[in-house]
Amino acid sequence: MYNFLLPKEFITSVYEITPEKLEKLGIKGIITDLDNTLIEWNRHEATEEIAKWVKEMERAGIKVIIASNNKEARVKRFAEPLGIPFIFKARKPLGAAYLAALKELQLNRNEVIMLGDQLLTDIMGANRLKLYTILVKPVAESDGMVTKFNRFVERRVFNALKRKGIKTWEEKE
Repeated sequence: MYNFLLPKEFITSVYEITPEKLEKLGIKGIITDLDNTLIEWNRHEATEEIAKWVKEMERAGIKVIIASNNKEARVKRFAEPLGIPFIFKARKPLGAAYLAALKELQLNRNEVIMLGDQLLTDIMGANRLKLYTILVKPVAESDGMVTKFNRFVERRVFNALKRKGIKTWEEKE
């Protein structure tokens, strides 16, 4: 019943994604959400650690693009200093942003992962397009107003998954 919401992997941090891991999966690109995936929703610039992670991916030949439902100014302020292409007002889970990201990366679906912190936007949209999906634990304990409803629904999904014996990042801690 929840298959369209179920990511291929649950991780507690983006730092679990390494070039070596991606190479084993045959992955050459990352479509990533921004808020609460890479940085807190109320932080504007990349942390030093995230900047290092992005550079590590680039050095390994892994292309990175941000697909965010947020406004242009928000995403641009983060992405431009790092030289990362981005899509703003992505309207995830609709498919247009994912397809635009694939085109920008010049990669096929089987060569790309979607990294995000929300089941109802990041994971559901990418699963519909048959991308490899990874749900990361949100980096902030708090959320913006729009995300609070999604978290309520996610809690119900996580409880159902737990009853079925499916481990999420909650059980990894």
